[in-house]
Amino acid sequence: MKYLAARLQMAFAVVCLALGAACGQSQPATPKPDLKIAMIAKSSSNPVFVSARTGAEAFAKETYDRTGTRIEIAWLTPPAEDGDVQAQRIAQAVTEGANAVLISCSDAGKVTPAINDAVAHGVPVMTFDSDAPESKRFAFLGIDDVKAGESVLEELAEQIGDAGSIAILAGNQNAPNLQKRVEGVKQAAKKHPKLKIVGTFYHPETPEDATAEVMKAQTAHPQIKGWAMVGAWPLFTHTLLTALDPAKVKIVAIDALPAELAYVKTGLAPVLLAQKTGDWGHESVRAIFDKVHLKKDVPQIVRMEPFRVSSENLGTWARLLKRWGFPDVPAEYLTLP
Repeated sequence: MKYLAARLQMAFAVVCLALGAACGQSQPATPKPDLKIAMIAKSSSNPVFVSARTGAEAFAKETYDRTGTRIEIAWLTPPAEDGDVQAQRIAQAVTEGANAVLISCSDAGKVTPAINDAVAHGVPVMTFDSDAPESKRFAFLGIDDVKAGESVLEELAEQIGDAGSIAILAGNQNAPNLQKRVEGVKQAAKKHPKLKIVGTFYHPETPEDATAEVMKAQTAHPQIKGWAMVGAWPLFTHTLLTALDPAKVKIVAIDALPAELAYVKTGLAPVLLAQKTGDWGHESVRAIFDKVHLKKDVPQIVRMEPFRVSSENLGTWARLLKRWGFPDVPAEYLTLP
């Protein structure tokens, strides 16, 4: 009996050595962050928001390397656009002890009460890309959407000779940033009397839905010579490269992701007005760090200017995309000037 007890004791000791914590030995704890930021973008399946996350995490690493301050980026982005889910994630961030929330709003009306509730609980909120201007967020970072829409129209007018029928591709009808871009397109069009807008076309923000909407509209209105796209959703795939003739139709769009560069090269989309999506995260986290951790004042509106992508600077833009973590930048563009 004593022999059996000794064997059992030895076996238990071996298990203790293997499992450590199961026998009361504490494991090395993950250091508590000095600043925890819940990042809630529109959709985790949209690569522009993945690059924003890369930018946010890059700033966190740079800050730790420089100062030893630990910043945690808690990624709470839903898989698909959903304002209700975003509101739930804001509440989750507060419950889980976030020091701040960074959000790109899918539906300002749905997230504004959640933003205000977070602020009431002492958790400051910053928006990027798509704002909730009636909320109590302390700052917004992004392009001037009305101005960007105006620029899309002006570029398109130049490409199609300032005359003919055009259409607007507009994405989510409830997204405040897209509403403002559409407003900008329409305002600028008033200065071009020979341009006719045949319609504004909304759709779920997936490449497939956007492409289907373009083809449906193009079939219904074969006279369309130009597309003012306030987002470049259909250019995420190459379907339109063969479906549309660049000699007859031109596209000017906001954003310029790796898959879209082929549209610039072929001339179907000779100009793309790109947002610096990696800087969405990098510069937003910088602003939160300054405001929340360093107690500095930050501007209520942090403006970013679009980057005009054309055949002349494809290489420069491609290298920026690579730096922001896009894995699918075609090698052919990386060696261009």
